[in-house]
Amino acid sequence: MLASIDHLISAQNLTKIRQLLDESQFVDGKLSAGDVAQRMKNNQEMSTSSQHLRELNELVMGNLVRHPKYRAVVWPKHIAAPFYARYEAGMSYGEHVDDPIMGQGDLYRTDVSITVFLSEPDEYEGGELTIQDSYGSTQIKLPAGSAVMYPSQSRHYVAEVISGTRLVAVTWAQSTVRDPTKREILYDLNQARELLFKQSPDSAATKKVSASFNNLVRRWVEL
Repeated sequence: MLASIDHLISAQNLTKIRQLLDESQFVDGKLSAGDVAQRMKNNQEMSTSSQHLRELNELVMGNLVRHPKYRAVVWPKHIAAPFYARYEAGMSYGEHVDDPIMGQGDLYRTDVSITVFLSEPDEYEGGELTIQDSYGSTQIKLPAGSAVMYPSQSRHYVAEVISGTRLVAVTWAQSTVRDPTKREILYDLNQARELLFKQSPDSAATKKVSASFNNLVRRWVEL
């Protein structure tokens, strides 16, 4: 399931985030890449030793993990600390699938990949995130402060930036519902359940849909 969150980060917080990124050191993104990714990855990432890392994570990840749509789509069990990536003119990230296992010491499975856009679309040319699935390819270039979530098993790439600067935060989550099809069913069913609660909270249909949702959660969630 591919889903987005609009206005995840306020304009005031975006201004602060951009200031912190401007003051931070960036290094070659290949330093955090595996053997396969090194051949395709051409970007820069904020140094993990940056003094601003904690404040950035509070501004970016704090908004993400509290958002109800994030929780409804992802069913998170483990959320990774993000990478803050910068793409200048000529940089890109070739087609790939994210590593299935990440982390150092405290390992986690990557079920859902998340990109939070920190640059406005008119600040850079090119640089579209393209996600491929059984329905074809989807190009994504969202306003600053918005996020996109998609299954980590999807093939995807970042097109070459022609001009300007593309800034994003990228993170991954291990879900309590491993199967992406089941996560999508739960999301759709919960949407229907919430609509029924608003329209006819005491109807037989509402009670049956709610019971079915709860029983599927009981069957599919792995704690």
